[in-house]
Amino acid sequence: MKKFDEDYILVEDMVQDDYYPAFLVEKIQGLISPVIRLLENGETDRNIIQGKLDEMTLAINDLQEEFEENDSEIETVARDSIAVTIGHIMDWFHIDIDMETALRERDW
Repeated sequence: MKKFDEDYILVEDMVQDDYYPAFLVEKIQGLISPVIRLLENGETDRNIIQGKLDEMTLAINDLQEEFEENDSEIETVARDSIAVTIGHIMDWFHIDIDMETALRERDW
């Protein structure tokens, strides 16, 4: 089974930008981790992978209010950072799901 690149920083642009509270960035990273674990375990069924991506995206949606309460929001930099991270993960594991589909449940 292929392991994910341990040197890759999930949502790096968010990590490096003080506009995003570190504890919320860590929550997003924590929501992405199950997708990585699923793929590391060798899952290749697109429906199962998409289901995990949908679950992750809906959970990130649920963080929007918490971002606002902390004078932040999931806006352009955050959206791009999440998409770049998911794109990198999909490429790493050779999963052919386009970004619009992968993040189809987003409302940010």
